[in-house]
Amino acid sequence: MKEVMAVVRMNMMNQTKRALADAGISSVTARDCLGRGKGLVDLHLLEGAEKGYEEAVSQLGQSSRLIPKRAMLLVLPDKLVDKTIKTIIKVNQTGKSGDGMIWVMPCVDAVRVRTGESGDAALDDI
Repeated sequence: MKEVMAVVRMNMMNQTKRALADAGISSVTARDCLGRGKGLVDLHLLEGAEKGYEEAVSQLGQSSRLIPKRAMLLVLPDKLVDKTIKTIIKVNQTGKSGDGMIWVMPCVDAVRVRTGESGDAALDDI
């Protein structure tokens, strides 16, 4: 059993949820979060630089602004991890900075509160 945590753009959340559901992966927890990756890019500066404003170009890379994102947490049986990762990448990959990040971590146990089931029996299974 693994925990998959994915951070994606806010505007991609509904498409990602829909794609995961279509793939048979319906259980997900999501939270709003703020973050940035390797590139310290301020979106306003980036927009200005793309329009050719020299002031924006000179300031790119000096910003430490955190960008609103959505963090998704999924606890899955091992056999669904690859399918989940491929689905998230397929929906969110644009090739541009800010597409997101996925982490896969071991998960010791899961317990469904309603029934008391534990382990893989407590998880969605296709």
